[in-house]
Amino acid sequence: MFNGRRVNFRSLAVAGAFVLALIGTAMAAPAATAQPRELPAAADGVIRANEEAAFKYFVGKGLTPVQAAGVVGNLDQESYMDPTIHQIGGGPGRGLAQWSAGGRWDTYPGDNLVEFANNAGVDRYGLQVQLDFVWYELTEFSYYGLAQLRAATTIEAAVVAFQDKYEGCGTCHTDRRIAYAQDAYNLYT
Repeated sequence: MFNGRRVNFRSLAVAGAFVLALIGTAMAAPAATAQPRELPAAADGVIRANEEAAFKYFVGKGLTPVQAAGVVGNLDQESYMDPTIHQIGGGPGRGLAQWSAGGRWDTYPGDNLVEFANNAGVDRYGLQVQLDFVWYELTEFSYYGLAQLRAATTIEAAVVAFQDKYEGCGTCHTDRRIAYAQDAYNLYT
């Protein structure tokens, strides 16, 4: 609550991403600076469609709705569910999980999205291939925390398991991740 009004973190995040994208398009950036391929998926309908697809995907893989919501809340915080997004400000983050260019996005042997997409013969910026890659990493590399995620019985525990083991975020904003996860859970269960 803020001044007696209920605050919708998703609306604030979407509005903030849109403003940052507009600012970014108005500023001249060096050629080597990564910029979004397009504006972040600022339309709530696009976010919801990708979010629902991701939620159903992870439930279909055997996660509980609580666990799937924990994953979705993290991806919402990372990318606003936009598989084409490049880290705002020119950082290395790419795609749904903001995998790092020069790392899990394109160079780690046997564990990078670009190679994974190329092997499947699909566009690296597709929602489906990025969801498949998240699942691949979770199931093939124990250190990404699938066991901890599967042990989670609350939204908070699921968010933290994925955040800490899979995302490895710097400034995590766990409260936002939990709010997004709770929102997804309420919408899709």
